[in-house]
Amino acid sequence: MSPFQLTRTLAADAAGADLRADVLHGLNRSPKELPPKWFYDARGSDLFEEITRLPEYYPTRAEREILVERAPEIAAATGARTLVELGSGSSEKTRFLIDALLPGLDSYVPVDVSESALTGAAESLLAERPELRVHALVADFTRGLALPGTPGPRLVAFLGGTIGNLLPVERSTFLRSVRAMLTPGDALLLGTDLVKDEATLTAAYDDAAGVTAAFNKNVLSVIDRELGADFDPDAFDHVAVWDREREWIEMRLRARRALTVKIPELDLVVPFAAGEEMRTEVSAKFRQAGVRAELAEAGLDLDRWWTDSGGRFALSLATAR
Repeated sequence: MSPFQLTRTLAADAAGADLRADVLHGLNRSPKELPPKWFYDARGSDLFEEITRLPEYYPTRAEREILVERAPEIAAATGARTLVELGSGSSEKTRFLIDALLPGLDSYVPVDVSESALTGAAESLLAERPELRVHALVADFTRGLALPGTPGPRLVAFLGGTIGNLLPVERSTFLRSVRAMLTPGDALLLGTDLVKDEATLTAAYDDAAGVTAAFNKNVLSVIDRELGADFDPDAFDHVAVWDREREWIEMRLRARRALTVKIPELDLVVPFAAGEEMRTEVSAKFRQAGVRAELAEAGLDLDRWWTDSGGRFALSLATAR
């Protein structure tokens, strides 16, 4: 059997159909909004990689610190023979887990909407670890997921604090769908950014070099390219706001002047008032008690909780009942 398999569960035109639906729905709302997944075309992915190296953006470094220190402990606690990673991307941080789980690890199952990211990561991993088997899934994990028939116990990893991009009702649905993938004794490793002082949080999403601003505005370029729209990114300002009540950061785009955007693919004309803001991302921050409660509601028990040395970020290990 080949050490690399790839299964596609997304239709070839699924991304285009989803983009059209999200833009039509989001720009007809009041206030307007767009989901953050449309940041990540090739340029957006490159910009995000640049963001992770910025001095203000601590989550990537903090999570890596935990993984480097705790991967052997995670491996010992789970004994996983299959590692599933949701939203795997380049699988860079996952290498610490894979190496800790080997030689008992049978299969790595990366899940991502980008086939090129999956194949690139698999080639790199297998070149360094020929004993590993990789079964990649081109899939949207937010829609539920059927995993391949790999051996248990399974460890599902959802890293990077990406769960914070989901609204509370979406998080509940997502965690229940993860629980449905698992059998008792399987585990979830969840990355969550933690509540901290407002200055640190807002700086992480509004860096001095303007990289996050370019990343935020890139969603407009995606819509222009894919749907024939005439957004002018320079007509919008990047805004990052801490919502104390909901304990999340909101990224927004604020119209510098009154303007009208035409989107021919949708037969849509969208007016913006001067100063009108459109939400492009929510990034929730968490506390241990809240994470425990959300996991419990989904049928998962929080067993281990690790933070980096600065207490900025946490990895939770939860087992399926």
